[in-house]
Amino acid sequence: MYNFDAKKVTQELIQWIKDYFEKNGKGCKAVVGISGGKDSSIVAALCKEALGKENVYGVLMPQGQQSDIDYSYKLCEYLGIDYCEINIGDTVKALHNSIPLELNNVAVTNIPARIRMTILYAVSAVVNGRVANTCNLSEDWVGYVTKFGDGAGDFSPLADLTVTEIKQIGRELGLPEMFIEKTPLDGLTGKTDEDILGFSYEVLDRYIREGICEDRELKEKIDRLHKANLHKLQPMPRYSFSL
Repeated sequence: MYNFDAKKVTQELIQWIKDYFEKNGKGCKAVVGISGGKDSSIVAALCKEALGKENVYGVLMPQGQQSDIDYSYKLCEYLGIDYCEINIGDTVKALHNSIPLELNNVAVTNIPARIRMTILYAVSAVVNGRVANTCNLSEDWVGYVTKFGDGAGDFSPLADLTVTEIKQIGRELGLPEMFIEKTPLDGLTGKTDEDILGFSYEVLDRYIREGICEDRELKEKIDRLHKANLHKLQPMPRYSFSL
């Protein structure tokens, strides 16, 4: 079993964010989409530690009514960061209505994530910011991410860390458990991430880090999802022209 040094990695992450902004955005703010879940909460907390609360700006983007939005308010209040709230409900409906085709589940699922990223970059332009990507290795591994949606951003602190490891970092930062152990919902069906994936993050993370998955069917499913979604993690293929 591998050992994860949460204290060491947390300090390295904070320094990494400092270095990024020194080289790529000196004097800029970190712009973070705040969902109230563990990933955005921990990224916002890391940015606060690295840059100071005055240099972190949260953006809340509910789609119509969001039953758990109180977590987002409480996180911003706990960290003491400025934020704005932009409801994407009408924008999503308008886009649906403007497309002269019957939308399938893939389109309906991905449109809100891409609208949110458009908003984050608009806010970033106004406040002189850099957009934080809040994805983690576990979700990226099986493609639980929207290309050019929540998969986008200017810097990505958690991309090489599993859900299990990120929770340890949250505790190292002293975040209240309500932000670390909040059950993640997809925002559309009311199902949890693990319900949709069909396996737990504990099982997935062990397979990623140790290569162990006792359930053969789950192992095959994880491998299949990983292979099918590699295009989301790799640079866009481009034709190379040479004279």
